Amino acid sequence: MIGIDTNVLVRYIVQDDELQAASATEALEACSIEKPGWISAIVLCETVWVLSRAYGYEKAIVQDVLQRILLAADLVVEQQEQCLLALRAFVLGNADFSDYLIAHLNQASGCEYTVTFDKKASSYRLFQLLT
Repeated sequence: MIGIDTNVLVRYIVQDDELQAASATEALEACSIEKPGWISAIVLCETVWVLSRAYGYEKAIVQDVLQRILLAADLVVEQQEQCLLALRAFVLGNADFSDYLIAHLNQASGCEYTVTFDKKASSYRLFQLLT
């Protein structure tokens, strides 16, 4: 298994730098079921942020990218079940993917809910707004 950093994953997705995109493509396409690539939950969150904020990708495109990563047979995603739950909430809600992932990771760790000052996130059932 090999770890995949955010910048490699983004270069593979965006293909905006010819040399780096070629290297990223080679690295990711070398992944297989027998020797998968490892995507950490942090890399997923950073990838969403970069695609949304730095590249201006629309939410629907980012959601599609996340789904493809999470379901790829040649990639192993850290806390995949919680990431999938966060993706489902992200599709339906208006908070950031990272907020939903935090909530689901905390729930999986035994938290009843997560306190927040984030009004968007607080509308989700696993958060409680502090005032």
